[in-house]
Amino acid sequence: MKAICYRNTLTNLPNWDTNEKVHLGQPLGFAYEDTNHFIHLYGWDKGFKGISIGLTVVEGKNNGKTNGKSLEDWVKENFGAIDIKQTTTEIGQSIKGVWRPGLYYNTDVIQAIGTTEHERFLSEQAIRVLIQKLDEIFFFIEPHVSTKDTFSHKIRELLILTCTEIENFWNSYLIQCGQIPNRNGFTTNDYIKLKDKLFLRDFEFNLISYPELGYIRPYENWNSSSPTQSLFWYDAYNKTKHDRTNNFTKASLWNTINAIVGCLILHCVKFGPFTVFDSDNHFSSVIKQHFSGRIAIDCKETFYVPKIELNEGFRTDKFVFDPKRNGLTKDYVINNLTL
Repeated sequence: MKAICYRNTLTNLPNWDTNEKVHLGQPLGFAYEDTNHFIHLYGWDKGFKGISIGLTVVEGKNNGKTNGKSLEDWVKENFGAIDIKQTTTEIGQSIKGVWRPGLYYNTDVIQAIGTTEHERFLSEQAIRVLIQKLDEIFFFIEPHVSTKDTFSHKIRELLILTCTEIENFWNSYLIQCGQIPNRNGFTTNDYIKLKDKLFLRDFEFNLISYPELGYIRPYENWNSSSPTQSLFWYDAYNKTKHDRTNNFTKASLWNTINAIVGCLILHCVKFGPFTVFDSDNHFSSVIKQHFSGRIAIDCKETFYVPKIELNEGFRTDKFVFDPKRNGLTKDYVINNLTL
């Protein structure tokens, strides 16, 4: 069963201060029904977005107030639901190795997408090296619209190292999907298959101290008709790696910054963004010193929605509670990633 998702435009909760308009801070809604209840979860729409499991609303389907109402009737009446869509993934289900909003706590990410602390640690170590090298370059070249095309041996070194790490991500996903490389390995004709499956174009980053450079969305224009050239920074990596003499200028600061962000996005996809931006460890501090990030599009239909299991005798009046704290959320069922 899939959930419906929508935007909330009103707050109609029992015993709730009418001046506290929950829908303003929690504008997203997700709902489904079981045999006896309607279930609604609030969600936020800023940063990397998510579901506020502690703001779950349930009501019995036949309690006198809800007789004969459909799920859509219920969410329109109680939450002012508009822009109603259906989620793409079944409730309580996830895809191996692919984070989506709805997963916040690291324990939930590990359970729902099948990653491990050790895998994440290795990825963090690799990215720390990249960020430290970028930081060193910034001591000599101030990021600015006038320096975007600056190139050097150090920048080329970092571009190659970063794209090698990106290929490591891509290769692991393709192998996970059962793809077999040819004798020369995978190419962008293979890698492009991951673009939509990993939701790579959803993400947007900024260099905090250099807002004049604008947003950074390295996968924004990647397309299957031109899988190498449309990924301009990866095309630059290929050219300067194989023919430095004629393509040294391709090893530019802007190409390298886009590659770094491309790598950060893949890390966020595989391990979730909140250990990167909401943690107090050294890795998070290194990243947050330079970058901020968010999901830049409306993607509520791709959220992972937790399955809440209510017993037959569960109360039927409308009320707000935290099913996770009460042990009523089920573990996610993990589906394999397919291309």
